[in-house]
Amino acid sequence: MGRGRVQLKRIENKINRQVTFSKRRSGLQKKAHEISVLCDAEVALIVFSTKGKLSHYSSDPCMEKILERYERYSYAEKQLVAPDRSPTENWTLEHAKLKARMEVLQRNLKHYKGEDLEGLSLKELQNVEHQLDNALKHIRTRKNQLMYESISEYQKKDKKLQEQNNLLAKKIKEKEKAMLEQAREEKDDHEHNDILVPSNIGGSLEASGGGGHKEGTMAQDQDQAVASPLLPSWMLPPISD
Repeated sequence: MGRGRVQLKRIENKINRQVTFSKRRSGLQKKAHEISVLCDAEVALIVFSTKGKLSHYSSDPCMEKILERYERYSYAEKQLVAPDRSPTENWTLEHAKLKARMEVLQRNLKHYKGEDLEGLSLKELQNVEHQLDNALKHIRTRKNQLMYESISEYQKKDKKLQEQNNLLAKKIKEKEKAMLEQAREEKDDHEHNDILVPSNIGGSLEASGGGGHKEGTMAQDQDQAVASPLLPSWMLPPISD
């Protein structure tokens, strides 16, 4: 028995409706892929379920290119059909285009975050994975470049600090050497002064002190001789002027 003709109306049973949606969606994506390969056509398929989940297929790795091309053709056709459109209508159309583009970008951003991947096919998942790999390569390249620049900068700073350290160490050694020489000279001068000063002082005291003591003794002897009447004059010492 062949399959009977399906009546085109809304399926009331939720389970049957969901099963039919999944089967027809897969068949539709398969047909879109076949026509893109067999006929070398650019195909973009967008499907929203009753719950708002998005399923899409694109013959080009980047669906945005096909959508932008569609928008350009659609906008050109509308301009030819209604060239006298008011500015308000033009702004409305532009708003719709930007809104659709924003929705596509938001959807792709969720995919890149690993969210809302249930409706993606194997090829779409591979496409997302490929884009993430390319993004990681660019990130790693930039990170390595920044790390290399940072290391080079730190090496230059380290070399400069080492040169300053060597210069300061050289100045400290020269200062210590100068202080040692100055201390040695001061010590030699002090020892030389200690040797010369006592000999001069002793000689002066001996020269002055000895002569005064001798003169005092002679004067005392003369006084004693004069004071003594028992000694004859010839025994008295001569009196100096």
